[in-house]
Amino acid sequence: MSKAKKIKKVLIANRGEIALRIIRACREMDVQTVVVHSTADASAMAVRLADESVCIGPPAARDSYLNIPSILSAAALTGADAIHPGYGFLSENEQFARMVEEHGFTFIGPTPHHIEIMGDKVMAKKTVKGLGLPVVPGSEGGVASADEGLKIAKDMGFPVLIKAASGGGGKGMQVVREEKEFRERYNTARAEAKANFGDDTVYIEKFLEKPRHIEIQVFGDMHGNAIHLGERHCSIQRRHQKLVEEGPSPILTEKQREEIGTLAADTIRKLGYRGAGTIEFLFEDGKFYFMEMNTRIQVEHPVT
Repeated sequence: MSKAKKIKKVLIANRGEIALRIIRACREMDVQTVVVHSTADASAMAVRLADESVCIGPPAARDSYLNIPSILSAAALTGADAIHPGYGFLSENEQFARMVEEHGFTFIGPTPHHIEIMGDKVMAKKTVKGLGLPVVPGSEGGVASADEGLKIAKDMGFPVLIKAASGGGGKGMQVVREEKEFRERYNTARAEAKANFGDDTVYIEKFLEKPRHIEIQVFGDMHGNAIHLGERHCSIQRRHQKLVEEGPSPILTEKQREEIGTLAADTIRKLGYRGAGTIEFLFEDGKFYFMEMNTRIQVEHPVT
């Protein structure tokens, strides 16, 4: 494990609420801040409150907040030691994290390797399964053809779920309840995956009829330590998008709560993961199954 260097100035490659939260945390730690911004956000509160600010492009995100060369140039020009991506934009971009470190800055987040392996649902599932985390039964990896997928589905038994390996938010996801509809839904899932994520790789899982969605917030450091920060119940959804989150979960017993929290923290420790992340589980009939992981600080904030 590399030795951490002292950080005196952080460049925030984001905007809005998350930028404000990072500024507040840095002030509490006596760390200076630099905020990059588009021309549209020149008068934003984060820009006004940061110690320094740098305009990196026009309003369109692709020309500003997603412009990696401009962000790295701003970090070099202002003498920043580290870059915090916040959430969204480049926070789960393995290439960005790698370039940040190659240019001598500290990336405040997971390693590029962990962003890469956990960002791919097929690879993530294989990884955590090898670390002892229970997963939903399914294909061992991506399914290259409808014929291959149909054979797996028939062996597993319907209903099954076809999912995009690089997906999220319900896109590239198709439930198949009967053999006769498999091919059409397989092709639909691949087309959606390609259109939304630029990757048409899909895999197959056994479809759980009435699962509950439980998320565990985790955090690891550079010294091999890892903790969990409790769970959120996220089962109230519309079109696979969460509407309400509740913590702690009202359906878990204290024993189940301790079990899933310990499993999540142990997995993060074995993985050598650093920074914040969220492990998402499906919970049905008293059993937990790994679903996916978000390699970033979570967007949701608790309401108290």
